[in-house]
Amino acid sequence: MFSPDRAALLLIDVQQAFADPAFGTRNNPDCEANVGRLLAHWREHGGTVVFVRHDSTEPGSTLAPSQPGNAFQPVIEGEPDLLVTKEVHSAFIGTPPLEPWLRERGIDAIVVAGIQTNMCCETTARMGANLGFDVAFALDATHTFDLPDVVGGGRIDADTLTRVTAANLHDEFAQVLSTDELIDGS
Repeated sequence: MFSPDRAALLLIDVQQAFADPAFGTRNNPDCEANVGRLLAHWREHGGTVVFVRHDSTEPGSTLAPSQPGNAFQPVIEGEPDLLVTKEVHSAFIGTPPLEPWLRERGIDAIVVAGIQTNMCCETTARMGANLGFDVAFALDATHTFDLPDVVGGGRIDADTLTRVTAANLHDEFAQVLSTDELIDGS
């Protein structure tokens, strides 16, 4: 169902800034390797690849276009079929607009991977489902960071945030799959 001949691979915000320790404690050290495996598999099988880059407008942001952190990490190599730049969480609200580009090509399914699991990746998956796309969420090809617990105090660790994202999405907005499942199933 989510093979390269049908689904576009969306690689969300795999940018240098997220390697900055200022973001805090992250999870899933295998994220970038799994992103690379998906990218190689999609290209090997002639699939559609979309790179999404967050171009922050916040003053002092390491994701601002003028900052080195705006650049893609080395795993994001080669030319995509489409580059979408955005200033918000969803890849569907960017330039050029993603939804019409996918529809013009007859693409009705997407695979979401990248950074951050519970932010831009989850938002893109939810919006993609709401727009009628079949969505696969490559959970082990995403990572996130610990966040403050605004209700109970303390911190919510990145692994817990990832599990909650998986629970939020699975069978409602997306099929939560591993990189191996996506590669072996296509």
